Amino acid sequence: MAGMKAEFLVYLLMLIWVQSNGSKYVYDPLKPITSPELIDGNISTCPGLYCGRITVYNDSNHNDFTFSQCGPCPRGESADKMSICQPCGDTPSLYDWLYLGFMVILSLTLHFFFIDYFFKEDNKTVIALHVSAFFECFLAAIISLLIVQPVGKLDLYSCGVRRLSDWYTMMKNPKPDYTTQLHCTQEAVYPLYTLIFLSYTFQLIFMMLFRPFLSVKLCKNQGKNSIYAALYFLPILVVIHAVCAGLIYYSYPHIIIIVSLVTHAVHFSRTEINTPKQLLSKKRNVIILIAHWLIHGYGIIAITRLQNPTVHASLLILVPIPAIFFIATAQFTEPNKISDYES
Repeated sequence: MAGMKAEFLVYLLMLIWVQSNGSKYVYDPLKPITSPELIDGNISTCPGLYCGRITVYNDSNHNDFTFSQCGPCPRGESADKMSICQPCGDTPSLYDWLYLGFMVILSLTLHFFFIDYFFKEDNKTVIALHVSAFFECFLAAIISLLIVQPVGKLDLYSCGVRRLSDWYTMMKNPKPDYTTQLHCTQEAVYPLYTLIFLSYTFQLIFMMLFRPFLSVKLCKNQGKNSIYAALYFLPILVVIHAVCAGLIYYSYPHIIIIVSLVTHAVHFSRTEINTPKQLLSKKRNVIILIAHWLIHGYGIIAITRLQNPTVHASLLILVPIPAIFFIATAQFTEPNKISDYES
């Protein structure tokens, strides 16, 4: 009983101290604050990983200002250590640039595949559709870069990527008092997320402007099915990017290597390429082989990030090995020869 009285007395004393001293400042993330309060160190930072306060200037000279309540930072800004939203000024890393390039190459590869798949005649007019697809993706990427900060320059200001949750800020909205949720959803990886949406949008616009005309005038309208296919796979890519962008960002180098190896083997087996002579007999096979080599090398650069340029650049000599290995071992895996041996 004496112990319970002592605990009650301690609790009562703490309550009195909080009422007399703690009432000077009660932390409220929903309440705007003034700059002197922040400078004096009496203000706690915003809860959560992505909530911040926006600086609101009360005069034209920027001498009198306050900070807004905790919330999402504007696009192109991120919260600093004091939870004040600051403009992003980092330069994208090589890995970031390669990620943007991968998303563009992905759509370009699908354009090339469906143009080749639906084109019935083996003639040179199909090249016009391939060239059109290339310039559609290229122009879309250039214009997308020009309209984001810094506007008009082929450069980017980035907030950087620090963790997987940066891509899914909607899942990190805090509840300071376990009842009221602060909505701080924003593009923490600016501009890596929205830039892809811009690029795919411009690709669709340019495709509808140029490709139908070329298909009708030069290709006897044989390019229409590839246009229809793009009207399907571009929205699908948009949805995949919207949902899985963070996962793709951290895994795309390995995706490139694996898909490159699989498609390499599929192409060789479908075209029955078993010798170097068969490989070099058609220009189409050589072009596809070189494309695979370029993509394979792209994946190696993305994985290593060329952190040790001398060592990592030397790994590019491994690019032709899958093709060499396939041709060298094809004679041992020929189904007819295996059947004859068993019989």
